[in-house]
This record gives sequence, structure tokens and C-alpha cells, in this order.
Amino acid sequence: MEQIRAARGFVLPHHGAMAAALPELHQAYEAMYRALTLEHRHLAPLEKEVVWLAILAACEEPVGTHHLHKFRQAGGNDALAAAVFRLAGWAAGSARYACIATHWQAQFPALPAAREYLQGCDALLQGTPLSPSLARIALIGVHTACEEMWGLGAALESAYALGVEEPLLAEAMSLAIWPRGVNRFVKATSAWLDLLRSGRVTPSPSFRAWADVAGQGAFKTPV
Repeated sequence: MEQIRAARGFVLPHHGAMAAALPELHQAYEAMYRALTLEHRHLAPLEKEVVWLAILAACEEPVGTHHLHKFRQAGGNDALAAAVFRLAGWAAGSARYACIATHWQAQFPALPAAREYLQGCDALLQGTPLSPSLARIALIGVHTACEEMWGLGAALESAYALGVEEPLLAEAMSLAIWPRGVNRFVKATSAWLDLLRSGRVTPSPSFRAWADVAGQGAFKTPV
């Protein structure tokens, strides 16, 4: 535990419980934590902390406040935080647009629900430091964490249209593992896989190779 305190500056109660009773799990936990949250992957430091801030706000998650400090350290300011909070609040309304898309779209053919959802988000963020591309990345993290598949699909398709690189999308999705568990990540990647196979986006060669692999899905009881 003192090693963790030295590295992070704090310890949480679950560290002690694992250290006392589940040392192997504790070691694996720390390795995953470093790989997922501390080591540099694809997102720039400030981009990563924007996604973290959006996820924590959307999940109403008081644990993880060290990411508020990391957001400041990476160059985040009040104006950017305000934009992230707007985005998290807007994302909470995605279920309403999903209802329109599912049940009322035929009555409002000139108002595609996904377009309206994303244009509304962009209008809300106009004049803020949060760019449309980073807003899509943050939305992907939020919708993954909150298990909002319609909003996730809309944000993913829009991110492709904006030319956002796929590894950035994957990393944003993966951050939801920490506060919400791997099952949300599984469901999000399944929705992404469906989009890749739909023909509505053009994946890169490596992501096309992923989409072309057959037999991806839930376990089926052998007959």
C-alpha cells in the first residue's frame, strides 16, 4: 500500500482489502490501472482527461477526483470544464432522441434524429474550447459508460465523418472499463462492430480486418 501511496499520492480502501486477502489480484489490478489510465496510448494528455471528466460527470461518479487534478495539470481550465459538463448534460438526453429515431422518424423525415442530436450538441458547445472532434470522442466515452447504444452509434458514425482516428475512439471507449466494468466495453465494441459491417463508415485496414473476423459474439451452449 505504501508503494501505491508513493506512486499515486493516495490509497483507497479497496487497495488494503486486496493487499490483505487477494495479493495476486492486487498486482494484476495495478498493472491494468497503469495500462488503462496512466500510460500514454493515443489520446493526448488533455484529451484523455477531457474524456475522463466527461465520463465521471455523466456517471455521477464522486470517486476518481484525482482526474480533476490531472485535468488541471494537463492544461484544462474552467471554460473547458464547463463545456465538458454541458456535453455530459446533453448526452443524458440521447435516450429521447433514440425514442424519436425508433418510433417517430417516419413522421419527421426531414429531421433525422442522429443529425438533430449531434447538431444540438455542437450548437451547445459553439464558442467553447471543446472542438467537435474531441466532443465526439468524449461522447463515445460517455455513451459507453452509460450503456447508451443509440447515442454511441450516432457519435461513432459522426466521428468517422469528421475523420477522427479509430485508435482515439477505442481508447475513449476503454476508459469506461474502470468506472463501469468490462461488460459496458463489450457492448460498445459490439455496436461498433455492427457499424463497421453496415457499410455506413469506411474503416481502416486493421479495423476492417477486425470486422471481417467471423464468429464474434456471446457464448452459445454447445448442442
